[in-house]
Amino acid sequence: MEEATKRNKPFLRTLKREIPWEIGNLPSLEILMVAYNGLNGVIPTSIFNISSLQGIDLTNNSLSGKLPNVISLPNLEEPRLWGNNFSGYIPHSISNASKLKVLELNQNSFFGLIPNSLGNLRYLEVLRLWSNNLTTETSTHEWSFLLSLANCKHLMDLQLSQNPLNGNLPTSISNLSTSLQYLYLLDCKIKGKIPMEISSLSNLILLQLSMNELSGYIRATIGRLKSLQALYLTDNKLQGSLPPEVCGLKDLYLLLLFANELDGRLPKCLDDLTSLRYLYLNSNRFHSTIPSTFWSLKNNLEIDLSSNYLSGPLPLDIGNLKTLTDLNLSRNLLSGNIPLTIGSPNGLQVLVLSSNRLQGPIPQSLGGLISLKRLDLSNNSLSGLIPKSLERLSDLSYFNMSFNK
Repeated sequence: MEEATKRNKPFLRTLKREIPWEIGNLPSLEILMVAYNGLNGVIPTSIFNISSLQGIDLTNNSLSGKLPNVISLPNLEEPRLWGNNFSGYIPHSISNASKLKVLELNQNSFFGLIPNSLGNLRYLEVLRLWSNNLTTETSTHEWSFLLSLANCKHLMDLQLSQNPLNGNLPTSISNLSTSLQYLYLLDCKIKGKIPMEISSLSNLILLQLSMNELSGYIRATIGRLKSLQALYLTDNKLQGSLPPEVCGLKDLYLLLLFANELDGRLPKCLDDLTSLRYLYLNSNRFHSTIPSTFWSLKNNLEIDLSSNYLSGPLPLDIGNLKTLTDLNLSRNLLSGNIPLTIGSPNGLQVLVLSSNRLQGPIPQSLGGLISLKRLDLSNNSLSGLIPKSLERLSDLSYFNMSFNK
């Protein structure tokens, strides 16, 4: 399908009209691809009567109206209808297209309940409904559709973000297929605790639960998700400490926990996360020194620990972070001198140490950060002259030294 799109792109760009009803008179049509054409109007119901149809790609147009009922589409596998203005309910009859593998209805204006009939799509692998107005039962906020999706044994990718689903994340989430690799539930107005049953999704690669109203602790059972590579729990109300079981996630590439109410000490075992590249723990209440083992995370690209209550000096080992591009330790209680080894990560582009209790001179070694674009040392107790070596920072576009001695 992708190759056909590229071949026909110059022709398809010229289309600026509605899809003709007569297209339903093509009884042998197997693939219909008119994505990215500025088409408007409604989908002709006649399309949904072409029994030979295997794939429909109408993505990123301005089509509107309701989806027609599916009467007979026995061969349809991949309807891609995202990025339009479709509205109304998702029809229960969509399950009549029993061979569906991919269903993409995201970025539309569908409302109402997610139909339980989706559970009849036994071959479904990808379900993307994000950015609509889909809800759960008003009185109970039960997620009954999750129970039905347990029948989809091949489901690998479930994206429901940016829908006002409300209520608690149910324990029935454990009934989803163990084939599930991607689960997106960002900005769904979810409340309550993260159920420990989520750890049953043993092949999960990405878990996105950010921008909800989740509370309680990050459970130790999170450590059972051994395949996890990306964990997003930002902008919630999570409390308690970061469990050391997180350190057992050896494939973890990205850990985003910022804007919560997490506290306690940073786990000393964070250096076990040898695959970690992006670590964002900012805007929490962590109140320890930064563990000496932390500076052994030699493959990190971005670290943000800002807006916590971290204290103590910066160690010489900070120079071990050779691959680092962004380091933000601002708005903490860090003290002592800036170590000379700070100039070792040649690829560092952003260094923010503002609003701490750092003192002493600005080290000449900062001039070795030849890729640096942003340097903020403001609101400390630094003294002495600005080093002449900073003249070598030809890419520097932001430099803030205000409110020092």
